[in-house]
Amino acid sequence: MSKRVFITGIGIISAIGNNVGETLTSLLSEKTGIGTITLINTSLKGKFPLAEVKKTNEALLDLVDQSGRTNFTRTALLGMIAAREALESAGIKDVKACRTGLISATTVGGMDHSERFYEQFVMDNRKGRMIDVVNHDCGDSTYRIADHAGIRDFITTISTACSSSANAIMLGAQMIKAGMLERVVAGGTDSVTRFTLNGFNTLMILDKNHCRPFDENRNGLTLGEGAAFLVLESEDIVKGENKPVLCELTGYANANDAFHQTASSPDGTGAWLAMNGAIAMSKLNPDQIDYINVHGTGTQNNDLSEGIALERVFDHVPLFSSTKSFTGHTLGAAGGVEAVFSVLAIQHGLIYPNLNFSAPMKELKIQPVRKLRRNEKVKHVLSNSFGFGGNNSTLIFSGQ
Repeated sequence: MSKRVFITGIGIISAIGNNVGETLTSLLSEKTGIGTITLINTSLKGKFPLAEVKKTNEALLDLVDQSGRTNFTRTALLGMIAAREALESAGIKDVKACRTGLISATTVGGMDHSERFYEQFVMDNRKGRMIDVVNHDCGDSTYRIADHAGIRDFITTISTACSSSANAIMLGAQMIKAGMLERVVAGGTDSVTRFTLNGFNTLMILDKNHCRPFDENRNGLTLGEGAAFLVLESEDIVKGENKPVLCELTGYANANDAFHQTASSPDGTGAWLAMNGAIAMSKLNPDQIDYINVHGTGTQNNDLSEGIALERVFDHVPLFSSTKSFTGHTLGAAGGVEAVFSVLAIQHGLIYPNLNFSAPMKELKIQPVRKLRRNEKVKHVLSNSFGFGGNNSTLIFSGQ
């Protein structure tokens, strides 16, 4: 059994970049990916901003050498691109060389194809394409990614709302430590659909302006899309192949406060349990955490609940920020996207700014980082991902 789990590769595509290099450039230039809706035909266009991946489905198909195909959902395409980059980043040429698994997270799955089917079907019930309904299943994108990457040993899908990717990474680490797998590609992918936009609009938690996490005047979240994956490898593989590593996954925990279907508990109990559990596993003292990538959606409830939890966990809350002000809330992909950001923070000594912040919350003593901080000593990063239903997860990444 492997006692330690290392990250050896990362891959990402989001509103701020089509790969890791472009993403890092946007982070360093404090450039948000949030803008007007351009790729979705929706009545909400012009009413709400969106953090879109700046490529059409046709362009994404070209990137994975599937030009002209119509049976790939946008969710699957984004995941295929990010997972492939992660494997390339880890220098893996043959995924069959050791027991390798894929654990992919998503929430909306192939909803874009279901919407296409519905449009055709309501006009003429003889015209709906059943293949579009088949693509709806969340597992469809996972199997597309696995097939594209050549992964066969273990394949599964996690869908726990906005903590999905963090839980995928957590499960991957657990399977490596249990000796079931030696390597896992773990993360998540989600695309924005009309269903997503309409759903969050119905909940009345979309900001008509760019999201403002942890700001007194915050008024909701901004939706985004993207995919991100990490390559997790066992200690034995890393030592046996003398592989370079990006960092180590030293702690993780999941907790559910079962408070409400969509709201976080007012005292932050779920977040408090998750952070405490991850810190305990890492064997770190709370004051050793250098940076926290908070969940920070920009909603009234989430930011207050998470802020209260931070003040409960830490005597002196470390530097923190929400990177959703860059990428929007990528839902099932969020934990993977922010895990990649955590790895980059350790690699490059970065503390990211909480864009759009201007006024501290009156209920809290803390406030996020406003400007990019470079050349920082960042050895331990804590990353929070909290989902509907109270499914709260925390990951801790540590440099070597």
